[in-house]
Order: sequence, then C-alpha cells, then structure tokens
Amino acid sequence: MRRRKFIVLLGGSVFAWPLAAPAQQPEQLRRIGVLNLLAETDAEAQAQDAAFRKRLTDLGWVDGRNIRVDYRWGAGNVGRVQLFAKELVGLNPDVLVSLTTPATAALQSETKTVPIVFAQVSDPLGSGFVASFARPGGNITGFVNIEASLSGKWLELMHRIAPSVSRVALLFNPQTEPYARYYLDTFHAGAAALSVMAIEAPFHDAVEIESVMTNLGSNSDAGLVVMPGTSTLVHRELICALAARFRLPAIYPFRRFISSGGLLSYGIDSRDLLRGAASYVDRILRGAKVTELPVQLPTKFEMVINLKAAKALGLSLPQSLLVEADEVIE
Repeated sequence: MRRRKFIVLLGGSVFAWPLAAPAQQPEQLRRIGVLNLLAETDAEAQAQDAAFRKRLTDLGWVDGRNIRVDYRWGAGNVGRVQLFAKELVGLNPDVLVSLTTPATAALQSETKTVPIVFAQVSDPLGSGFVASFARPGGNITGFVNIEASLSGKWLELMHRIAPSVSRVALLFNPQTEPYARYYLDTFHAGAAALSVMAIEAPFHDAVEIESVMTNLGSNSDAGLVVMPGTSTLVHRELICALAARFRLPAIYPFRRFISSGGLLSYGIDSRDLLRGAASYVDRILRGAKVTELPVQLPTKFEMVINLKAAKALGLSLPQSLLVEADEVIE
C-alpha cells in the first residue's frame, strides 16, 4: 500500500510540475504624454496624430500593448495649456511630446527631469528650451518647424506672384507666437531689400483678424504673409476667406491653408515633424539620453499653389514658379 501510494503521489507531482512553471510576463507598459495646442477635432491635429502613431507602430510601440499615450488638447487656448501640462506630468510619464512653443514652455515649467521632445517650435534657443542645437542640455530636445530666413523667401514669392504689391503685412498672434521677433527681424530686412513696406499685424482673436485684414484690404497694393503658429492655424478658414474677399495676395506657411482655399504655401510638412518626434521617443524609451539627441532643423520644404485662388485674385502666375511647385491645385 505504501509503494502504491508513493507512485500515485509521484505521478501527481509529475503532472503538476509544468503548471508550476512561471507564466510569461506581459510587456512593460511605458507612458507617453502629448500636449497639442490644437483642438482634437481639428483636421491638422488628426493628421499629426496619425503620423505620430504610425511611426511609433513601425518602431514596435503599440498603444495599449507596450505603451499608453495620454493626450491633452489646448484648442488654441494658451491659458488651459499650463493646467494640461501639470496634469500630464502628474501621470508620471516616461517621455513627453509638445507641439508648439507655448506647449513646450508649459511642460518645461512643470518638470526638469522627464524627457521632453518638441515639434513645431520655431526658436528653441531664444525661447530658452535648449543650450544649443548640437548639445541641448537639460531634459528638452526636438524638431524646429521652420527657419527665420524663410521670412525673406515668403517676401520673394510675394514679389513673384504680385509684383505690384508695395506693402506686406505679417500676421501673427503674440500670445501664441511669442517667438514673433524671430521672424520679424528678417521680415523687415527682406522687405527693405525689395523696397516694400513691412507691416507688423498682431492679433489676439477672430475680431482683430477681421479688423487687420479689412484695413489691409483697403489698399490695392497690399499683400499678406501669415506667420506659422497655432492661432493662425486655428483661424485658417477665416484668414483665407478674408484674403479672398479683399482680394489680398497671401503667402502661407503650411499646405493646410491651401486646403482652406489659400493661394500659395511654402514651408514644411508638419506631419513629418511628428514622425521625427516619434523616432526620438523610441530612442529615449530604449535608453537614449536627451543630451545625446541634437535639435533637428527642417531639411525638406514644399511649395503648393492653388490656381483657382490665383484666378479669383486676377493673378497670372509665372510659368517658372509653377514648375518649381511641388503641387499645383487646379
């Protein structure tokens, strides 16, 4: 009986051994916080988010499997951004992503330790985010959305599409574009070189946009350049509609304005910046230090022309310009 009992117990223990083996551990869930000054429902915001997520997925990071992405959307309200920055830092993320200068400044004031990767920042040096492009220092690095020298390029394009224009306004919101001087200095220099009057056109809301453009439209020799920024993106439909109403030749910084009926854009694809930001997030999650990741300048620019808008303005665009364009919308 003892021998039979021993064999039964031994057999039971043999079948129990596999059950006692340690279970496979789930992947560690890393946390990413994203602060975007646009509204979640904005088409541009959705395109940026899709580009960011796609690049993360390509690099092996899937939301809900090995990462969790927490979003806060400012909807153009700078006052709410500081509150959202505090909320995101309070979630103890592994890395933060900021879109625009105000969003980056808000996160910078909340943490000096959590890595921050910015996209769509115009002047990270002047804004105090980094010590230098090559050696950012601190906990912040990222991708510059455009260069100040492009103010001169926009004026050159204005001269080519509308040679009769003798005064050009640069439209911007000083609240959401605190880096405005970064563009204004080269804007004034470029205007002087072309013997054009440079007009600074600040605004704070839609009412002021209409007032600025109404005054500008009262001059038959006026043109408009739109500074890159959150407020100009948020109000792009209004800006493009007013430019059409007052027959103002206008140069825009992003393709998105052309989708809203604008005449010509010259700048970068903002979604490309988000793909770059995702690559930096990947490197940080795999152990890279922020100080090892230099600030990146844009390398690819695109020109998009809307011939329908040109026709409505009575402009005959030079063939050489149409050949240079990356896309011509008819």
